[in-house]
Amino acid sequence: MSDSLLEAVQMRLRALVDPTRFGQFAGVGFAGAAVDNVVLFLLVELTVLGPVVAKVIAWELAIVVIFVINERWTFANYGQVGPRALGRRFLRSNGVRFGGFLVTLSVLAILVYGFDVWYMTANVIGIGVGFFVNYTCESLYTWKVHRG
Repeated sequence: MSDSLLEAVQMRLRALVDPTRFGQFAGVGFAGAAVDNVVLFLLVELTVLGPVVAKVIAWELAIVVIFVINERWTFANYGQVGPRALGRRFLRSNGVRFGGFLVTLSVLAILVYGFDVWYMTANVIGIGVGFFVNYTCESLYTWKVHRG
């Protein structure tokens, strides 16, 4: 690996290992997980939707909540200012979190349909696995903390 590539990797790893930002991101994640779980439970129990379709709806609602809090708190000092920049970050965040969502949804579907795990337990496990994908990608791609 060349020195410049090694330096770029090290810079990004240092940016990820910020305990304050990681703690804030985790706290926001708990709020998002609460929204996700409440909406998922209500949609499955009160409608005809199954866990996978209900998860898609619950996920997007949670993503909006998570983005707003992260924008105002966790990553308040990162990214350009203005409506256009905010819109780009929101779209990037949705794109990035879609990767985490696919991880979460896959875990949920595998646990529910493959191992008969209760859908709420499967969702919490999936959220936990997807958290690390989301933290890494949101930090480095959406808010570009390594440039700060």
